[in-house]
Amino acid sequence: MKKKAYVLALAGTTFMLAPLAQAEVGHNFTEALTGGKASADMRFRMENVSDDGMDEDANALTLRTRLGYLTGDYEGFKAFAEMTNTSALGDDDYKVPGAKSPFPKNDPSAYPVVADPELSRINQAWVSYSGIADTAVKLGRQRVKLDNDRFVGNVGWRQTEQVYDALVIANTSIQDTTLIYGFVSRAYNIFGDETQSQSHLLNASYNGFSFGKITGYAYLLDLGPEDSGAADSQTLGLSFGGKQGLGNDFNLLYGLEFASQSDYADSPDTVDANYTKLELGGEFAGVTAKIGQEKLGGDGTYAFQTVLATKHAFNGWADKFLVTPSDGLVDNYFSVGGKPMGIKLLAVYHAYSSDEGGDDYGTEINLLAAKKFAKNYSAGLKYASYSADNNDATSSLNTDTDKVWLWGQVKF
Repeated sequence: MKKKAYVLALAGTTFMLAPLAQAEVGHNFTEALTGGKASADMRFRMENVSDDGMDEDANALTLRTRLGYLTGDYEGFKAFAEMTNTSALGDDDYKVPGAKSPFPKNDPSAYPVVADPELSRINQAWVSYSGIADTAVKLGRQRVKLDNDRFVGNVGWRQTEQVYDALVIANTSIQDTTLIYGFVSRAYNIFGDETQSQSHLLNASYNGFSFGKITGYAYLLDLGPEDSGAADSQTLGLSFGGKQGLGNDFNLLYGLEFASQSDYADSPDTVDANYTKLELGGEFAGVTAKIGQEKLGGDGTYAFQTVLATKHAFNGWADKFLVTPSDGLVDNYFSVGGKPMGIKLLAVYHAYSSDEGGDDYGTEINLLAAKKFAKNYSAGLKYASYSADNNDATSSLNTDTDKVWLWGQVKF
C-alpha cells in the first residue's frame, strides 16, 4: 500500500508540475525569441570608372540596405536572419556581368563594369549553438571569413556580399589554438549567382608564441555542377606573422606565407601552382609602413586562383587581377598609413609582372581616406589608378583604368 501510495503521489506531483515546466520553457523560448536585437545597415556609394578600353565612363549611384534580427539565447541556441537590397538611384550608366542590372540604358558594351547589381535576397539565415564547451557551431546561410580573406571571404567591399550555405565549427579547447572546420553546400556571389558546392574548409592557428601566430590550412573546393571541374582545386598552406617591439615605441612587423594548389575533385591535372607572400614593415609614431611581395604562380597554362577570396583587398583596388593571368602574377608593393585625428589614411603602390617570363603588366596607386563618426556613422573617399605597361588594348590588363568611390554609411 505504501509503495502504491508513493507511486500515485509521484505521478500526481509530476502531472501538476508538467504544465508549470511547460509554461516556463515556453516563457523562456518566447523571451529569447522576442528579446533579441534588430540591426540596420545602409551604405550609399558613388563609383566612377574610367577605362581606356571603353567608349564611356561608368557612373553608379547605389544604396545598399540590410535589415537583420538576432534572437536571444535559448539553451545555447541563437538564430539570425538578414535581408539585403541593393538599389541603383537614377539613370546611372554602368555594366554588370550577366545583365544583372537594367543599366546602362543604351549600349552595355560601351561601359566598364561596376559589380553592384540591383538585387534583393536573404543574405543570412543561420542557427548557432554554444552549448558545447569551447565550441561554436553555426549552420545555415552565413558570412564566412577565414584569416585575412585571402582564400575564403565575403567580398564585403561590394554592395552585395558573398555568403555561403555552410556548417562551420570552431573549437578553442586547446590553449592558444583555434581549430575551424567548414562544409560549404552552396556559395552565393556578389552578382546573386548560386554555385553548388561540396567543399571542405580546414583552418588551424596557434598564437601562443610571443613573436607571432602560425596558421595552417587546407581548402578543398568542389564547386559547380558535377564533373564541371572549372573551379575545383586543393590548396594547402602555412602562414606566419607577427610583430616585435624594438624599443623607442618602434614595432617590427613581419609575415611569411606559402601555399600549394593542385587538382581536386573534377579539376584537370593541369591545376598545379604555388603561392608565396613575404612582408616586412614597421610601426612608429602612429605611422605604419610595409613592403612586400605576393606571388601567384603560373606556367602559361594554369595560374594560382583564389575563387572564394575577397579579391578586391589584394593586388590593387582597380580589380585588374580578379582572375590571375595564366602566366601568373608577381605583385611588389609598398604601403604607408596612419590615423591622424581619427581619419584613416592609406597609400599603396603596386608594381605588377608575370611569374612566367617576368613581363611587366603595369603599376597602380591606391589612396584611401575614411572616418567613423560617433558610433554609427562613417564616410570615405577611395581612389585607384592603374597604368598599363602595354597599351595595345588587346587585354583588360593593357588598358589604363581609374576608379573613384565616395560613400557614407549608417549602422545600428
